Amino acid sequence: MNRRYCAAAAITLVCALGLLTVPVQAMAAPTPDASPSPAASAPAVPSPTAPSSEKDLEKIREQIETLYRQAGAATDAYNLAEEQTKKQSGEIVKLAKAIVDGQARIAELKDRAGAQAREQYRNGGLPPGAQLVLSDDPQLFLDGVNKVRTSQQASKTVLAELTRTQEDLETYTQDASSNWHKLETNRVKQAEAKKKINAQIAAAEKLESRLAKEERARLRQLEQDAANRAQSAWLATRPTPNVDVSGATTAAGKAAVAFATAQIGKPYVWGATGPGSYDCSGLTSQAWAAAGRPIPRTSQEQWRLLPRIDIQDMRPGDLIIYHADASHVGMYVGDGAIVHSPRPGRHVTLAGAGSMKILGVVRPDR
Repeated sequence: MNRRYCAAAAITLVCALGLLTVPVQAMAAPTPDASPSPAASAPAVPSPTAPSSEKDLEKIREQIETLYRQAGAATDAYNLAEEQTKKQSGEIVKLAKAIVDGQARIAELKDRAGAQAREQYRNGGLPPGAQLVLSDDPQLFLDGVNKVRTSQQASKTVLAELTRTQEDLETYTQDASSNWHKLETNRVKQAEAKKKINAQIAAAEKLESRLAKEERARLRQLEQDAANRAQSAWLATRPTPNVDVSGATTAAGKAAVAFATAQIGKPYVWGATGPGSYDCSGLTSQAWAAAGRPIPRTSQEQWRLLPRIDIQDMRPGDLIIYHADASHVGMYVGDGAIVHSPRPGRHVTLAGAGSMKILGVVRPDR
């Protein structure tokens, strides 16, 4: 193993171990966003002293809904980058250990090779074969043949293992460097997603905060009315969902539903996976983990990786994925309802399964 590989291995090890002690937020400064603020295109909000018309409030409701949906999509991107960062960190730790072990093994093999060389020197510098030819004792000759074979095989074994270990060490070093770059890429993605999330939530909160107390109450009612209309339209055009919780679902499904419904009333916090708060996919992933069936962390990965089923066949415990970008998820609990963690400022709650635009249904225990 030449010095270049050893130096590279040592540098990688130091960097890998140092990285794991640094907080995520400190690792990557996001590039300033030159695009307009999300609130820049928001509708003009009447002064709190002047009552808003229903039309004005409906525009504000739609704008707030859009902002929170955009925040939800960014939250999914943040959560995925965080999962990938954890994975890469774990891989770097494993590679760092492999590098240390490889260096120790190379040192041991070199010591063995050196001992063999010193043994040959003590025998007068002659190779074992030459010493054998010079022997005039038949028994010593036969014993020598076996020793020569054993010595040659041992030397070949040491050299072969030394070469293999050196190649492995070079591979570990290259893999550690690759994982380091992936880790930094994911940290940048996290920082960018976090910036978008905070911007969207801040814009939505600003819109709502400019309303008078009575107007905020009317806004909440408009939100509920919109959800009720969507639910009624969905029920009118969809087959009746399965409502038999005890008989239709599996034991794991019932356990997942029990966990999710037990979280009702806890606040939405983006990136949260409990126990005190959840985002939408944090709730569903933890519910299925509690049921003994770990699933992907984000709603987009749940949609991409879990088995899909027809909506008319869904049963309690199945996950309903919402919006074209799969940015929201809820758990079906039967009787046309879901339990979900809606958005910032809201709490885990029951809602109509059709109250949002459904993309599809997936089944974790299929």
